[in-house]
Amino acid sequence: MDLMNIMKQVQNVQKKAGIMQEELAQLELTGESAGGAVVVTCDGQGRFKSIKIKPEAINPENPSSVDSETLEMLEDVIAQAIKQANEKAAAEMEKRMTQITGGLKIPGLFNK
Repeated sequence: MDLMNIMKQVQNVQKKAGIMQEELAQLELTGESAGGAVVVTCDGQGRFKSIKIKPEAINPENPSSVDSETLEMLEDVIAQAIKQANEKAAAEMEKRMTQITGGLKIPGLFNK
């Protein structure tokens, strides 16, 4: 195999990786616990998107005692913490991958 063929294959893989990253970013995947009382949504790249908490998760004995403002506030502070952790993890991964690749940008590898 000559160098031109290798370069074409590398470009093809890079293009496919970029397309796959875009497709994964568009996915919405959910996980739940407590019988659906807590639902977390992430994209296909594992990035946090949202959290929904039902009153039963806070007070299973008396869910009606939990008001919607409390639930929204709790969802917001949890979401902020998860997003901050995701951003730190992505930055650390990019920093370490840049060290490995010597600064070579590989499309689809560091999509944010």
